Amino acid sequence: MTRQPGDPKITAAVGERLRQRREEKNVSQEQLAELAGVDRGYVSLVERGKVNPTVTTLVRLASSLEMNPGDLLDGLTV
Repeated sequence: MTRQPGDPKITAAVGERLRQRREEKNVSQEQLAELAGVDRGYVSLVERGKVNPTVTTLVRLASSLEMNPGDLLDGLTV
């Protein structure tokens, strides 16, 4: 089975929504990474749309920012 890459437009949109919420909450990338149990560099990659995070990671990041994970995906289509 060949692994399909993520849609760059979707990963960029999710990353932008995550960044906006993080900044609204006045949380640094380092703080978010610690709260979510991921590397700070990974948070940066997600926010820039360079990686397609797993559902588990999205839930951790969103929960760490006190948001519904669905808000990261709301309205996005392929």
